[in-house]
Amino acid sequence: MPTLGKRYLCEKCGTEVLCNKQGDGKLECCDTEMKLKEVKPLPSSD
Repeated sequence: MPTLGKRYLCEKCGTEVLCNKQGDGKLECCDTEMKLKEVKPLPSSD
């Protein structure tokens, strides 16, 4: 089930989606399930 506010990525074609409505099911692209995109750490403000 996609999580509201999270980004998902297709590893085959590079399509990226932002979930703006949570619901049952799964996100698919290129006949495969899309993976949760990793969060990039913010640079430190030293």
